[in-house]
Amino acid sequence: MKKIVLKIGGMTCSACSSGLEKYLNKQSGVKNASVNLVLSIATIEYENISKKDLERYIKEAGFTSLGEFKKIDDTETKKEDKLKLIFFGLFILFIMYISMGDMFNLPNIPFINRNYPIALATTLFFSAFIFLWYGYDILKSGIKNLIHKMPNMDTLVMFSVLCSFIYSVYGYINIILGINEYFENLYFESTCMVIYFIKLGKFIEEISKNKTKDAIRNLVQITPQTAILKIGDNEKEVSIDEVKKDDLLICKAGNKIAVDGIVESGRTYVDESFITGESIPVLKEKGSKLIAGSINYDGYIEYRAKKIGKESTISEIVKLVVESTNTKSKIQKLADKISGYFVPIILVIAILTFLVQIIYGLQFERALVHMVTILVTACPCALGLAVPLVVVVSNGLCAKKGLFLKNSEVLEIANKIDTIVFDKTGTLTFGKLSIFKTFNYSNYEDDNLINIVSNIENNSSHPISTAFKINKKLEVKDFKTINGIGVYGKINNKKYYLGSDKLLLKLKIKNIYKKDYDYLTKNGCSIIYIIEDNVTIGLIGVRDIIRTEIKNTINEFNKRNIEIIMLTGDNQKTAFIIAKELGIKNVIANVLPQTKAKHIKNLKEKGKKVIMVGDGINDAPALINTDIGISVSDGTDVAADSSDVILMNNDIKNILDLIIISNKSYKIIKQNLFWAFFYNICMIPIAMGLFSSFGINMTPMFGSIAMIFSSLTVIFNSLRFRREIK
Repeated sequence: MKKIVLKIGGMTCSACSSGLEKYLNKQSGVKNASVNLVLSIATIEYENISKKDLERYIKEAGFTSLGEFKKIDDTETKKEDKLKLIFFGLFILFIMYISMGDMFNLPNIPFINRNYPIALATTLFFSAFIFLWYGYDILKSGIKNLIHKMPNMDTLVMFSVLCSFIYSVYGYINIILGINEYFENLYFESTCMVIYFIKLGKFIEEISKNKTKDAIRNLVQITPQTAILKIGDNEKEVSIDEVKKDDLLICKAGNKIAVDGIVESGRTYVDESFITGESIPVLKEKGSKLIAGSINYDGYIEYRAKKIGKESTISEIVKLVVESTNTKSKIQKLADKISGYFVPIILVIAILTFLVQIIYGLQFERALVHMVTILVTACPCALGLAVPLVVVVSNGLCAKKGLFLKNSEVLEIANKIDTIVFDKTGTLTFGKLSIFKTFNYSNYEDDNLINIVSNIENNSSHPISTAFKINKKLEVKDFKTINGIGVYGKINNKKYYLGSDKLLLKLKIKNIYKKDYDYLTKNGCSIIYIIEDNVTIGLIGVRDIIRTEIKNTINEFNKRNIEIIMLTGDNQKTAFIIAKELGIKNVIANVLPQTKAKHIKNLKEKGKKVIMVGDGINDAPALINTDIGISVSDGTDVAADSSDVILMNNDIKNILDLIIISNKSYKIIKQNLFWAFFYNICMIPIAMGLFSSFGINMTPMFGSIAMIFSSLTVIFNSLRFRREIK
């Protein structure tokens, strides 16, 4: 099975995207297709056919394949387009003046007024022709989509414009023949105004829609376009496309890392906040992984290129975010389904309204105006944009927080979550041993004492040795391991023993620091006695350290009545010590990876909506079986197949951000759908003329303006959501 994301040209509303999606899913070889209106892309899973076949299907459906999706583009808003809008805007004012100026007792323009009906009608006729040329793309799209049996918003506009224009031509011919009463049957100005306001609305809509893509677009722009390649003793600046895997690159202070790589030499601090959300600079030295786009603060490093092009972290993230926005939740599928039927239903309503009103004796021109107004007023765009706009904004906000969603259904589920299950090691804790507390009974400074221990432990293969890092190299002589007890070494002719309390028994040293030992034991530490020349000079407690701010985050979950459960393979004693410190009441310990999934299933059978947070490796079975699986990451791996969400910065508080974004996004979606339906429910009956007896009427011009405001209401409501999340 292959997968491709294609850029699509020619889509103007939700009827286009839903129609194309239906058409593609019917084709041989296409296993699944999902079309995104906001990003103008189609994600297609296929087999036994080629990319050319897919592009042919898209063409058959009446659209254009613009090739494989590579980046988020701004919709073209050329200077020429803006100038046209300004020119035709002034033109519209002129048309409104000559056609309606007498209603407001405005001065007449010589020879182009109602006293010269043929001249005025001719001016309006040619003006309408000019506007038909200006709106040719709308008319072409409307006809094309009708031919392909996928009528869209442009089809409604096309029908309304051509109907009013053709009927006006009939009136214009009668005026030329001297029957001036037909002047009241001219709707050339409506033709012009409808086209202009639709054009203006689309222009504003595309600018606004582009703002929803900012977060995704910014991800692409993070990586530099050039890199410094080291060849021997020389440096050469090359384009990013020229960099090959395993090339040796240079990054100087103030510059950006060009590609994902591993430090070969040098030492510096880099800013990775663009991808992890963590503002604190990260130390990078030999062997450290680098992410393309990171900013080198203050040092000089040489690094080996490891991931380039599509393999890079940024490329994987952009792909992940784009594919997430292109998957559809239940509410979006419902909105798309309604949008797919919307245009045909409106066409039927418009035609039936016209026929019924003619049958019941309404004047032909009034029935025509009602039909045209219905076609212009109905707005499938607002309905079609209600969900995908919010999904794009939400995914962008999540990306800023270091949360990368694999599908948009996560947003639909997250606001219903009532239980969060955490693995312990590597999730609630850092997953590696660190010094918890040092009791120093010597004359050494704490740093010097720990450095002595680090130099001796550096010779050991015991897991505890990983908790120690050498600050200053010291010569260790006669190192040896004392099985099951500890290690021995000489520094500066002084004998040092490091190990458990069994060392005291072996060396016949009295344990006079029992109180400190008990304190470390209660806190779940592995304890190292430091003995110098048969005198105890210190105690060090080593354990897996709890993540920063995790306790506050757990408290926030508790305030929201979200149940927290620790599910760990660690022993009960250690698990309960960590749980008590964090305020977690429910602990399930000594659990095998395959058994974790059973516990998740049990919770779901009780009706719980569950998030499982783990490291994505031994927690894979549980992550797959939960409602939302979240895996922590080392900042470079975004391919955790078992999870629905990648937590790039390992910061658990971002799960709370996910829930908040989900809650707010679905409030906005419901508001958008309400306004889209409310607008159509209110406007279409008015456009049909059902309230004419109350003096409430609508012309095609005001119908087109109302339609624009309907779309813009949905767009600006979605953008408002972006400002609310900090």
